[in-house]
Amino acid sequence: MRIAFTRRQMLATTAAAFAAPALSRAASRPVITHGVQSGDIAHDGAVIWARADRDARMMVEVATTESLRDARAVAPVAATEASDYAAKLTLQGLPSDQDIFYRVRFADLADVNALSEPMVGRFRTAPSGLRDVSFVWSGDTAGQGWGIDEARGGMTTYATMLRHAPDFFIHSGDTIYADGVIKPEVELADGTTWRNVTTEEKSKVAETLHEFRHNYLYNMLDANVRAFNATVPMLAQWDDHETLNNWYPDEVLISDERYKVKSAALLSARSNQAFREMLPIRDNAAEPGRIYRKVAYGPLLDIFFIDMRTYRGDNSANRQTERTAATDYLGRAQLDWLKRELANSRALWKVIASDMPIGLIVRDGKEAFENGANGDGPVLGREFDMAEVLSFIKRANVANTVWLTADVHYTAAHHYSPDRAQFQDFEPFWEFVSGPLHAGSFGPGDMDDTFGPEVVFSKDPKGEVNLPPSAGLQFFGKVDIEASSGVMTVSLMDVADTVLWSTDIAPVRA
Repeated sequence: MRIAFTRRQMLATTAAAFAAPALSRAASRPVITHGVQSGDIAHDGAVIWARADRDARMMVEVATTESLRDARAVAPVAATEASDYAAKLTLQGLPSDQDIFYRVRFADLADVNALSEPMVGRFRTAPSGLRDVSFVWSGDTAGQGWGIDEARGGMTTYATMLRHAPDFFIHSGDTIYADGVIKPEVELADGTTWRNVTTEEKSKVAETLHEFRHNYLYNMLDANVRAFNATVPMLAQWDDHETLNNWYPDEVLISDERYKVKSAALLSARSNQAFREMLPIRDNAAEPGRIYRKVAYGPLLDIFFIDMRTYRGDNSANRQTERTAATDYLGRAQLDWLKRELANSRALWKVIASDMPIGLIVRDGKEAFENGANGDGPVLGREFDMAEVLSFIKRANVANTVWLTADVHYTAAHHYSPDRAQFQDFEPFWEFVSGPLHAGSFGPGDMDDTFGPEVVFSKDPKGEVNLPPSAGLQFFGKVDIEASSGVMTVSLMDVADTVLWSTDIAPVRA
């Protein structure tokens, strides 16, 4: 049976996170500036993140009791100017399927007797045996100029998700909008004014490493985000807005006057560093900067995080009839990794966390395409990579795959079947779309029949563009897997905590 996190525990462990972050240097001792957070959980640990206001040593104690009576210290790590005073620490050797409470303090490196006030967070390690699993996912935070309006409650979707006390949260990309300026005020169609919290770094597009880092720190100014981070582990991936809209590695921003830095490769390198520094993601020693990875969550669930951004060819008409470097989407190394890991997975459910949908067309201007879908017809362009994955899943008898994604700023349930498809060498599967968490609402998009999608459900602005969060079209998804039956229930939710649509998927047993 899944052990729920009680309301009393939730309030106790997140109270410190609701306090407004201190942005100026304290006179006598360090300050934890933007709360604490955990991520990339495993059966024996997780990654812990926090940030100080100066060169300091991050000291962490962990315990299995809410009172922290059994707390033990782990080896500290430094937080220096080199990482903008942010620090990550990987906890290991913890018991599986256990509520873990952690306490963070910073000691001033110039005066080790000067300690910050402590801040407490919690997470639950992944199970090694059967128990119910529950998690949420979504994407798109602080997009299209919609920042933190405290009079409207801030980023309230995070508070809604927190009420479900999920085991973890998948952020499906657009964790920031590095290319999105936050203005002090935006006049709304209803005659009211949206008033943003503003910072210097969010007054222009991000180009420097400092500016990319502070896009993440901007989101953590929101009390809802900090409270959520202190209680729910995040499993993060990136999409385009972590760098800039619709970017690809060889892009040169010749005509974009907002940018003095014209190389997307240089911008994305800085973005990648900030992503890894400001989020609790495990670093890959063998391949620094790599974002694709697998997170194992017990016998019921493996999650495969893919990266559709880093290894792609140029955005184009995407109609190439032969596979070349120009049609790269996932890239050969990632494709081989994904197939190998899927084949080796012994988990009942294999969730593929994708930063873009498969059959929903996302355009880049009038002539180019941003994702794999390129219009009706046979497999062309980037669709070669997707066809290879889907065909492999069928031939390798990889059962119970589900795709989760965001990106398009509305929520939908897509069912794919070879019976409706131009390409038919695959088994039927579901793709669920959610978001935005806190950004403009768009949609719906057009569908591509190559892999036979059917739009079973959609909640969207009916063609209206960039509706503000106050319009209520902010979405997340919730997944519950029952240990006794293995049934996966997927629910598409809105910011008001309404279940818009839900389905139960029975697993195929070997």
